[in-house]
Amino acid sequence: MIRAIETRAYDPARRKPIDGAVSADLAASLPRLVHRAHEIAASVAYGVHGRKRAGLGETFWQYRPFTAGEAAHRIDWRRSARGDQLYVREREWEAAHDYFLWMDCSPSMAFASSLAQDDKLARGVTLGLALADVLVRGGERVAALGLTAPISARDVIDRLARALYEHAEETARDEVPPDAALRPRARVVLISDFLSDIETLSARLHRFADSGATGALLMVIDPCEESFPFTGETMFLDPDGGPAFRAGDAGSLRKAYARRFDAHREAVRAAARETGFLFLQHHTDRPAAEAALTLAMGLHGVEEEN
Repeated sequence: MIRAIETRAYDPARRKPIDGAVSADLAASLPRLVHRAHEIAASVAYGVHGRKRAGLGETFWQYRPFTAGEAAHRIDWRRSARGDQLYVREREWEAAHDYFLWMDCSPSMAFASSLAQDDKLARGVTLGLALADVLVRGGERVAALGLTAPISARDVIDRLARALYEHAEETARDEVPPDAALRPRARVVLISDFLSDIETLSARLHRFADSGATGALLMVIDPCEESFPFTGETMFLDPDGGPAFRAGDAGSLRKAYARRFDAHREAVRAAARETGFLFLQHHTDRPAAEAALTLAMGLHGVEEEN
């Protein structure tokens, strides 16, 4: 006997359940998500990112390539004389990066099936907050993209959660990351289902890359969205308020749906690759700590490449 698949959704902006859903709105869920983020961050190995804490600015850290726009007096001419590349002698306090995190809080994220442990929005926010804590422990500065300035504080989880709460209605309208100003050599981490217009997303990634930013995309997927386990007569509702679609035999659409879903995911992956961003995916039936560790280690690899 095939088990029926149940789905639920809510409106993150108006805090109004859709079709009798009992899920709490994002604001009401934040205390639980903050607690969970602390637990996940604690479970990820301390210092996994591999960065030292900021020092007094006198300890040598590493050489890095000179970038256009920097002052010429920063060039280490002795090191640069060994080859054709110009290098800057970087001190320990300068080694920290600014990470800008975007946790998609749009309506499509506020969805979960009975196959998942969490709705996508709750999982994405939890992972973003946990990652912020891990990065700060590693000596980095973290900001909520478009909402806060980069900070390095032990209570970073609480500060970012407060920013999400205060801007809940604003962030619920954003299906793509905001076109916010970035600091030089910034790192951008985008956590979303990326079920948005691929051309708009690609343009935003190119905008970030043109400013010198690198980073990662984490695609959050409900297992139901990938496997399409529906059969028989099924009513499909658009969380963004678009028209509903009634399928007389949902099972007959499975192959066509799978092709389209895979094509969209590959388009997101290609957009990330073209702009130098790491692409990762996480299914919400998997442990959140697993995704946090994968993302932290992936960002460590990005740092080594840059």
